[in-house]
Amino acid sequence: MRLDGCWFQEEKAPPCPHHPFCHCTLDLIPYAVVFGNVSVYSDYGKFDPYLFNTTGLQTHNKEKLFKEWGYTVDDARWLQAEIERQGRERYLSGQYELGKLNMFGQRINIRVTIPRKNGFGDISFVTG
Repeated sequence: MRLDGCWFQEEKAPPCPHHPFCHCTLDLIPYAVVFGNVSVYSDYGKFDPYLFNTTGLQTHNKEKLFKEWGYTVDDARWLQAEIERQGRERYLSGQYELGKLNMFGQRINIRVTIPRKNGFGDISFVTG
């Protein structure tokens, strides 16, 4: 299924109808088409200033978690690229869960894993 530029595995597609007076259809799309056309993008602003709170305007405190794990705003580009890489890989293999569907599109949640920079082990969290 394709919705707003997203392809979904049949068993993980958003339920129909999607909206009032919905005429959306579920069309089978060959995996090769999806693989060849899928793209992943995360806006850099989600990392700097948002995630690392470089403006001091955010109240989520996520920057404290990343600091505990050894990450700083200097790692923002690497994190962006790594989350995009893992997001594409897991999206293509169906390792995602549906989030909310609204006027901006279908949100999907994908678990990513990154190494702890200041110690041993990995950190895993859900994007979305």
